[in-house]
Parts: sequence; structure tokens; C-alpha cells
Amino acid sequence: MTTAPQAEARIGEVVEAGSTEFAAECYTLYGAPPLGALVRVGDPAVYGVVYSVTTAALDPGRRVAARGAGEPDEASVYRNNPQIARLLATHLQALVVGHDRAGTLVQRLPAAPPRIHAFVYCCDDADVRAFSEQLDYLHLLATASVPAIDEVIAANVRLAAEARPDGDGFRASAARALAEELANDVTRLKAILRSIQ
Repeated sequence: MTTAPQAEARIGEVVEAGSTEFAAECYTLYGAPPLGALVRVGDPAVYGVVYSVTTAALDPGRRVAARGAGEPDEASVYRNNPQIARLLATHLQALVVGHDRAGTLVQRLPAAPPRIHAFVYCCDDADVRAFSEQLDYLHLLATASVPAIDEVIAANVRLAAEARPDGDGFRASAARALAEELANDVTRLKAILRSIQ
């Protein structure tokens, strides 16, 4: 898998980082990848799965005010209030699921978190296929303590399946890996499996 940055896929930069997760501010309002998407950060690369996307005021002490009472549609709100784009920001949070170690992709936590201001890139289909050839990273997702993690897992599996010609075969492999991971929680496993179809 190549870890060379792709300028067209750069979406933001890291604003908070830890051993197990990182947060990034997107360059474009509403410009975050979808829930479950694989993103790449820094050099050497650290990989994460998006588990949360938020858009809020840049100044946390200042609430966003409604501006559309007299507007015919949402697009008009933004068009007639151009300052909105400068007052809001979209952030993503991602769980760390792997890293590049001397040219080899390793699906476990890196020794150090990504650096602040490291660039964040959306992984393309080729990167997603290469990363998800191994499914060890599903353990890191399944054991994460974040809200709605099962929905994140299902979204990630669906996106990875869409990136390959044999999506059904990938879903079956992921289902087997999850069955081993969640053997003691059949209710949770069934809910995830229903969501990956």
C-alpha cells in the first residue's frame, strides 16, 4: 500500500491526538468523510476509522443562531450569510486502527500518536482494499469505548465491501472475523451482521 500523500484527497489536519484516537478539523465545512471511512494521517502513516463527525461554532462559547426564518431554502441561508462558513467548523474523530512500520502495514496501535497539524487524507479504494486484506483491526474497533461503535463497525465493513469487486466475499470474511471476536455476545454480533448487508 502506498502511503504517499495525495493532494486531492487531503481533507484537514490533526488538532488533537492520543494513542487510540485523534481529532481533525476539516478544511471545508461539511467536508468530512462518512462514518466508518478509513483515513490516513502523517508520515509514517497512521490509519484511523472515522467514528464521529460534528459541525459546530469555532468559538465554543458562542452558540449558533438560527438565520433562516425568512429564507426559502437552506442554500439561501448560506448564500445570504457568507460569514457562516468562517464561524463554523467541521471536525472528525477517528479510532486508530493501524500504522506503517518501515513500509509494512501493521494493524495495531503505533508507539506514538500522530503529530498535531499532521495532514489527514481520505483513503481511496485501493488503500481501503489493501488495508482491509487483514481484518485484525476489527478487534480494535470492537473493543473501543465510543458511542454507537457497532454502527461504525458496520459502516466500515460496508465501505470496504464497496471498494472491492467481490463485496459479498469480503462481507462474509468480515462476518466470520466478527463472529470470532464477539463469540460471547451473540446479540451484539447479530445486530452488526444485520447492518453490514
